[in-house]
Amino acid sequence: MTTGNPLTVGVFVFDEAEELDVVGPYEVLSYWASLSPLRPQVLTFSADGQGVRCAKGLRLVPDTDADGAGPLHVLVYPGGRGTRALAEDSQHLAWVRAMRARTPLMTSVCTGALVYAAAGLLAGRPATTHHRAFGELTALDPSILTDTEARFVDDGDVITSAGVSAGIDMALHLVARLESVDAARAVRRGIHYDPAPPV
Repeated sequence: MTTGNPLTVGVFVFDEAEELDVVGPYEVLSYWASLSPLRPQVLTFSADGQGVRCAKGLRLVPDTDADGAGPLHVLVYPGGRGTRALAEDSQHLAWVRAMRARTPLMTSVCTGALVYAAAGLLAGRPATTHHRAFGELTALDPSILTDTEARFVDDGDVITSAGVSAGIDMALHLVARLESVDAARAVRRGIHYDPAPPV
């Protein structure tokens, strides 16, 4: 996935986004950007460029607004409580559809999939989300082929991931897909991501 322009990944942020849904993929992708000969650009943006307050109180100041983000190769759409209001916002859903039309790869973390479903992006496609949100997902679009086991589902031009920490796995998969498995392994080692939960 290369063009004449630098490969650009945009992480969308909004009020009540889940913190790790945002910073997990951002950590993976920005670390990749520091190593990769592809020199990808990774940025954060909110709809209006203003700061946001995440679900547990973390405040983030994004790099730019939706217009300033420019053309993206990849959109990362996190989950969190804020997705419920966005999934009912017709203007926002129109923006998501417009992004779909011009963005080669749309990805979501956790309940970000609810917004994609509400926008019609997941109709008839396999997808996943947080384990507690499958009922909401199928209520929005019963045609979605829900995968309740996968950490992430890659369906070509749309990738969805399960809850919270699964966004890190999805982002490592993105690195493997956009560059190589070796590059993804180098990132995994670099961020010391080797899960072995103590409980």
